[in-house]
Amino acid sequence: MNDPHVLLIRLAGPLQSWGLTGRFARRDTHTRPTKSGVIGLCAAALGLDREEPLGELAEVLFGVRADRPGTPLRDYHTVGGGTYPLRPRDLLTDHQRAEKAWTASAPNDSGSGPFGRGELEAWYGSPKYVTTDPASGALISGEVRRHSLITERWYLADAAFLVGLEHPDAALLERIAHALEHPKRLLWLGRKACPPSGDLALGVVPGTLRETFETHALLPESPSYEGEVPVPVTEVRPWAWIESPRPLPGVGPLTDQPVQFGADGGVHSLRWETRHRITIASNARGWDIIL
Repeated sequence: MNDPHVLLIRLAGPLQSWGLTGRFARRDTHTRPTKSGVIGLCAAALGLDREEPLGELAEVLFGVRADRPGTPLRDYHTVGGGTYPLRPRDLLTDHQRAEKAWTASAPNDSGSGPFGRGELEAWYGSPKYVTTDPASGALISGEVRRHSLITERWYLADAAFLVGLEHPDAALLERIAHALEHPKRLLWLGRKACPPSGDLALGVVPGTLRETFETHALLPESPSYEGEVPVPVTEVRPWAWIESPRPLPGVGPLTDQPVQFGADGGVHSLRWETRHRITIASNARGWDIIL
């Protein structure tokens, strides 16, 4: 049997959001990257279709070290509502809106028509669930909302995590590493509003997840200049969460083990992990990376 190897991945950016139980009205974030989110990131980099089996990608053991846990950030978000100028496509897709627009009075220029001039009070800004009107055959909005939609969205600001994927097949990890630096699809840190910054794949090294976390310095906080290599940081003892290949007695499972991703939602199963304080070795390897 091959010895274990670990692919190191740097996840850092202005914002990250790793949802576990979020829905439309309240979109949460975990305190650290989830296995489902990171495997989805790798699947996107490899160009896998949503319905395609994950295969060996789902078999890797997952670990994450919180080099900079970040600060929780709440976004009070509203969508639609209020008044806005009408656009031709609004009238083409919603006959109720078109009728209101034509019957509404247009001050100072009643003969100019509604485009760019008429306004409706407290109407949601985009037609939803476009369907066909059974009476006329015209395209209409199947669900009309007249009030703004309110959501609460949570992020981690200025966080940096060192993620490890452990597997005995080093060639598999090398393919993932190459894909992360040459992705076939756009990559983001949990949500589309959270692009990653700098290098992602930091190389494949022999050893287990815990050994790897102990022998690599904390990720640097600021870029170096004129080719200067950042000084390794070893004084801080960060937390790390390391997946177990088997259930652990007395440890509650997590539900972020991906089985399959799909357009209507993914399928997940249980996995187990332990939490550790990592003591970084005094001779830990530093980093020469793009931040």
